[in-house]
Amino acid sequence: MGKRNSNRKNIAAMLDSDDTDSVSSSSSVRSDLVSVGVGAEVEKDSLLDQSLDALFEKRFATLLHQCLNSIKKGSGKETILASQAIGLLALMTGLGNNAREILEESIPTISQALRSRAESSKVAALVDCLAVITFIGGEEPEETERSMQIMWQVVHPKSSTNVVATKASPAVIAATVSAWSFLLTTINSWSLSLKDWQEYISYLSSLLDKDDRAVRIAAGEALAVTFDVGDFERYSGERNGSSGDTENAIKEGYIHLKGLKGKVLNQIRDLASEAGGKGAAKKDLNNQRNLFRDLLDFLEDGYSPKSSTKIGGETLTTSSWSELIQLNFLKHFLRGGFVKHMLENGFLHDVFGFTPKKKILGSEDHSMDKLNEKRLYKSPNSALAKARTQYMNKQRMMLQDRKTGHFAAAAEDE
Repeated sequence: MGKRNSNRKNIAAMLDSDDTDSVSSSSSVRSDLVSVGVGAEVEKDSLLDQSLDALFEKRFATLLHQCLNSIKKGSGKETILASQAIGLLALMTGLGNNAREILEESIPTISQALRSRAESSKVAALVDCLAVITFIGGEEPEETERSMQIMWQVVHPKSSTNVVATKASPAVIAATVSAWSFLLTTINSWSLSLKDWQEYISYLSSLLDKDDRAVRIAAGEALAVTFDVGDFERYSGERNGSSGDTENAIKEGYIHLKGLKGKVLNQIRDLASEAGGKGAAKKDLNNQRNLFRDLLDFLEDGYSPKSSTKIGGETLTTSSWSELIQLNFLKHFLRGGFVKHMLENGFLHDVFGFTPKKKILGSEDHSMDKLNEKRLYKSPNSALAKARTQYMNKQRMMLQDRKTGHFAAAAEDE
């Protein structure tokens, strides 16, 4: 009995010592707890894991609700920090029930905050947070589409909604479109209608004509993902499989879509060779030219951009627009912590198919490996998305079994 109390004190002290470590170490025991072999040691480890789970759940919920309260009632600075903290909490938690809880608990608060006339830095932090927690916690396509629609209403509100139709600033538009594009990388194009694609491309095309370069770049990246994930040929007469008036409507919509793409191509050609204006920052101008040259190559010849980044002696590569947009967005969100997360965060390893060199440790510590070895990554590939959903359903069933086993063990112990 004394030994167990001592273990509990040690666990509590470990959790209180550092919030970041507590989330990482506690979440690491959320991998499969199916033990290999039998015996007292295995049973003791299992009970220890369950105790850690219980402590983590309480601390996790408290931290989440404190951050949400800061978004509701705090200053602009508090809102920004709280939004960043919630996104980081989701990233460190990884896939699972906690990530889903973060999303469901945060949606009402974030959505309400975005309806207010907040300064651009606050809106940017909120949409970044919404993008990250949806990317991790959104198990179903409808959940991702819901978050994307919330973002879309910020920059392109419809008159039928309750959103205050104020004109968004360039900074708000750039940040929101970037966050929206990040989520678009995970969407199955078949879940969106022809009308949706027409609306998206038409609005993004209008942004390419804006004076603000950040807005043009964000719109260009969004269009890149749109044409990367969108299967528009299915609306052609040969493939839509419809008949009568419906077929004619689809054909007309497809022709309109092709016209929009032609307009976008002309805009991209101009932006790819734009001359620098008075006061134009050379770096920003070069970024714009490079982006739209790559996009032009993609739309005209089908060549996707490739990138490589050295992290801890290993190379992280991307070979599609969707992968590149995911990588750039997470770099932006994590800022100086990006490399550390890429070295230690198993969820991100799975997202990018990245395996860092193993650390040399004084003792074997495979807690993060155990946490992440069974995770599936969030991908634009719909087959992987289906596999991910099946995996999460299995995990929920196993979690229920563990909880039942925990209560039974506790009762026997008493």
